[in-house]
Amino acid sequence: IMGCYGIGVGRLLAAAIEQNHDERGIVFPTPISPYDVHLVALNLENPDVEESAEHLYKELEAGGLSVLYDDRTESPGVNINDAHLLGLPVRVVVSARNLRQDVIEIQRRNETDGTTVHPDQAVGMVKVLTDC
Repeated sequence: IMGCYGIGVGRLLAAAIEQNHDERGIVFPTPISPYDVHLVALNLENPDVEESAEHLYKELEAGGLSVLYDDRTESPGVNINDAHLLGLPVRVVVSARNLRQDVIEIQRRNETDGTTVHPDQAVGMVKVLTDC
């Protein structure tokens, strides 16, 4: 029988989550986050949303960012709530409403308010917010 009482990856992750969370879920610090960005596409049945989200996904990856792309066809509330639970440092939302205004919504997980930027500025803004 062998026992291990050292500090391993699992215990480090649990300690980090214990210190970095809120009532909505995990708030990963950027250095230990499994992804840099959580890209959420709302209402993917809309071809404009699908095309814009796919294009932004490729741009973010080409910019050196690791991206979790939520392309599920759940309700917007479910997708946003799941993004809060997972706690990646930056959430980027592509929706039909935002596209009509020619903007993309970007929000840091540890902040209550997000910002909107023109789609051409999204990658640069995400890099600033993730310190990449």
